[in-house]
Amino acid sequence: MLSMYMLVSGEWNMSFLIGLMIIACLYGSLLRRFTALKLYHRQPIFFFIGLLLIYVTMGSPLSTISHLSFSFHMFFMSIHYFIIPPLLLLGIPYPFFQQMQKKPWIKKLCFPSNIALYTFALLFFSYHLQITLNLFSQYPTIHTSYMLLMFYLSFIIWWPLLSPHQYSKVGKKAYAFKSSLLIMPACFFFIFSGILGGIGSLPLHTELNATLCLPSNFSPSDLLPFPFNSRIDQSAAGILMIGMHKFGMVITKPMKK
Repeated sequence: MLSMYMLVSGEWNMSFLIGLMIIACLYGSLLRRFTALKLYHRQPIFFFIGLLLIYVTMGSPLSTISHLSFSFHMFFMSIHYFIIPPLLLLGIPYPFFQQMQKKPWIKKLCFPSNIALYTFALLFFSYHLQITLNLFSQYPTIHTSYMLLMFYLSFIIWWPLLSPHQYSKVGKKAYAFKSSLLIMPACFFFIFSGILGGIGSLPLHTELNATLCLPSNFSPSDLLPFPFNSRIDQSAAGILMIGMHKFGMVITKPMKK
């Protein structure tokens, strides 16, 4: 218990927190000026929960927990790409999107959703391959850019499920099925790798350890409160990813005009 406390009691990223608070204040200001929504309504609550999850999983000491085991790591990654984007998109009133879509530079920033979906699926699958992790350990900037690109793409791939106009009801079901199908290779890779003996690329046990900033004086055996089995852990990670992606699908509903 003491080791766990020491692990998560590090410094809080205050500059990141201030940045998110500025976004929250700007959002509240625009909401009050251009809509009749109140901060306690569903859409603002979704948006603020999304911001809170961003800070908890990326800027707080609790983010260190994601490096204790493979299942914890994939749980946090699933929150990043399957939960936070739809929550933030659900929290933005549709009139805001109508105004944004009139800006030419906004359109230039957006890939076609299908291209974004295939690109994200490829990047997501490749992330935990040993050759990719070795590259990240040598070039931390590439690792950061890789993560940011996936985060950016995740917004594009969730948007068609939320937009009231981009696809018909049948089209949304087909797109949702394609999205689930493309995520499955990464999930099955982790499940069967665990069954067959493990992939040996848990960030805690590789050169990426330094990049992910896990204190060198800690080890999973000291922190995990139960007998740790890496094979079960990897298989559980794949199953967890499937569940988190399904949960993201459940919370997405088309925006109201």
